[in-house]
Amino acid sequence: MTGDLARFSVNQMTLRQLSLPELTAACVRLGVPAVGLWREPVRAYGVEAAAALVRDAGLTVSSLCRGGFFTTRTSPDDNRAAVDEAAALGTDTLVLVSGGLPPGSRDLAGARARIAEAIAELVPYAASRNVRLAVEPLHPMYAADRCAISTLDQALTIAEAFPADRVGVVVDTYHVWWDERAPAAAIRAAMAGRLHSFQLADWTTPLPAGVLNGRAQLGDGVIDLSAWCSLLDGAGYHGPVEVELFNDALWAREGLVVLAETVARYRRIRESGIPEK
Repeated sequence: MTGDLARFSVNQMTLRQLSLPELTAACVRLGVPAVGLWREPVRAYGVEAAAALVRDAGLTVSSLCRGGFFTTRTSPDDNRAAVDEAAALGTDTLVLVSGGLPPGSRDLAGARARIAEAIAELVPYAASRNVRLAVEPLHPMYAADRCAISTLDQALTIAEAFPADRVGVVVDTYHVWWDERAPAAAIRAAMAGRLHSFQLADWTTPLPAGVLNGRAQLGDGVIDLSAWCSLLDGAGYHGPVEVELFNDALWAREGLVVLAETVARYRRIRESGIPEK
């Protein structure tokens, strides 16, 4: 494996304390070639302005998060807008967080069926804008309120109804590391060209009270991140490796320092598999 940064990307949420201009400047300073962006801060800055800022900094956009929430609060118009924003930013990958149970419902199978239907409705529009839809499974603890798609196998079942260059999946180590079937599913996705995004975050225990913000810095937890990188390298995945951390303690620190630390941890994982804390 290599510890260079050619495939490294930092997700905007890892450095939520930085404005978009500060984030791009930090990436340029540390030689980070790519960023994963989120719709809310991008829209606040202005989509076209954000696209110009990132482009002028020489960065690429590895993904845009997020579309989805098909079962709850997001309209088809908003998901089409998400596709348009991805295209404007120059990324071909829109991450989908699919949504949990509708209010008052206990029908998990029905929620998953609705998600599949809504993705099918969105595919033609995304294809017309040359944007791929990347279905992200979230840890089962989020099934009720955020994402009824909990495993890579479930995500692939949806994706495989469409061409690989139109719908694929996200492998986020934080969400799938626990599943003994996930490595085989990840290999299947990569070999079929359906692995559209690969994200790293670690898992620590006990989880913080605000579990959503419990994604640990690389090497601080229990996930064998080096093994995941080796697995997907061997399966033929050559795309970006995006670090996405939701962590209150990291957000309280100086952003450039956090980015430098993240880069160093990534390099150690890729070189030796033994990141230093």
